[in-house]
This record gives sequence, structure tokens and C-alpha cells, in this order.
Amino acid sequence: MRRRTLLALAGWLLAALVATGTGLAAVQVIGAGLTGPAGEVRSPAEVARALAATPPPAAPSAAPSGGTASPFPTLSTAPPAGADDSRRLVSTPGGTVLAECAGRQVWLSAWTPAQGYRVGEVERGPDDDAEVTFHGSGGRIEVEVECVGGRPVPTWKAHGDDD
Repeated sequence: MRRRTLLALAGWLLAALVATGTGLAAVQVIGAGLTGPAGEVRSPAEVARALAATPPPAAPSAAPSGGTASPFPTLSTAPPAGADDSRRLVSTPGGTVLAECAGRQVWLSAWTPAQGYRVGEVERGPDDDAEVTFHGSGGRIEVEVECVGGRPVPTWKAHGDDD
């Protein structure tokens, strides 16, 4: 009887270890899907550099209608002194995007939808252009970023009400 109890206990412990290991492996594999598309944590210093490289946002303006492209609003075309101009944080009515360039290749480091919007399609890059679409009650906002002279150059299009 004692041997049977020990075998049952050993079997139970082995099953618990296998289940725990399988669960941890599954979380590791799908972890990026659980935590969002960025998948990497930025240090406070990296966030500060990205914010310092971005000019303050301009006053809100009316979004374009009819699907015409429009450059992102900025107060200044020149980055602050000492700023890394290969990164750019830009805002649209649908959300905010952080884009980075390396030569002619662009990629989206992060994107966050505005309140009332959600992220639709994403073409993160690196490529000659990167895109993200925000969907919400205000319509669909398509954001495209290209690199010109090693700098991110964003444009966006607003499309009518469709959620």
C-alpha cells in the first residue's frame, strides 16, 4: 500500500511539473500577442530621448476629409538641438505613432490608438514604408511613414465614419 501511495504522489508531481512547464512555454511563445506589438520594454532614458527628439504638437486642426493625404502638423521643421532626427513621435486624430529610420528603411517602434479608436491593420516594417490604421467612431485613419534623408516623414488619410 505504501509503494502505491509513493507512485501516485510521484506521478502527480511529474504531471504538475509537465503542466507548469507547458504553460510557461505557451506563455513565452504567445507572450508578444498578450503584451502588444512592441514586445520590448524601453528604458526611461530611451523614452526621454524619443520625446526630446520630437517637437511639441501643434494646435489641433481639422482632419482632412475625402481621403486626401495630409502631412502631420508640427510647430517646427527643425528638431531640437542635439536631438536624434531618425525618430519621430507623431499624433493623428486616431492615435500616436513612434517611427524610426535607418537610411531609407522605416519601422514603427510603437503605436497607441486615441480614445474611441482601435488598431486595425499594421505593416510595421522595416521597409521603404510602414503603415498603421486606426478605426473608430470618427472613421478610419490611415498613417503611412517613409524615410526621406534618414528622417521619418509621415502622412495620414481620414476616411468617413466606419467603425
